[in-house]
Amino acid sequence: MRINEIFYSLQGEGHFTGRPAIFIRFAGCNLRCPFCDTDFTSYTEMTVADILQAIASYPARFVVLTGGEPSLQLTPEFIAALKDAGYFLSIETNGTHPLPAGIDWITLSPKSAFVKRADVVLEHCNELKLVYSGKVNPEEFLSIKADEHYLQPCDTGSDMANEVILQTTIEYCKKHPLWSLSLQMHKLVGIK
Repeated sequence: MRINEIFYSLQGEGHFTGRPAIFIRFAGCNLRCPFCDTDFTSYTEMTVADILQAIASYPARFVVLTGGEPSLQLTPEFIAALKDAGYFLSIETNGTHPLPAGIDWITLSPKSAFVKRADVVLEHCNELKLVYSGKVNPEEFLSIKADEHYLQPCDTGSDMANEVILQTTIEYCKKHPLWSLSLQMHKLVGIK
């Protein structure tokens, strides 16, 4: 598998915000979102055994599969090996590819409002998290069955624009209480 990095930190977004987690960041993505803050072009080829060895020293049993787009590389054997080792598996996906069985928590973040050919194939997720700029109608995504709904203000790189988007997101959540605000806590507190 092409692994960009493996690191230990706190989950910075959504339902599990603040929870200690082992992050396995996969290289490569099938989309090119204009706001993407991840360099996932460099990677190390790793086997399942290599990955299990790399994460064994961390005390948490919570693993976040992220990217890039992890669904491009996931296999049933890899998921089974992590589950057999006692890990709770969470994935952050754009939902454009099917997922193998065995993942405990699916965070789906559709990107069709930002890029072409980003149609979601997943019909259910635990957490629907929309990157929100105020230019997309979140109600368009309610056909996806989700246990929880989050709007995350889009980080444009401009403090002024980000403040406007944050306020727009807060107001949307207040008017539509199905949606909760998700902030990128890891950026706010200065951790990876």
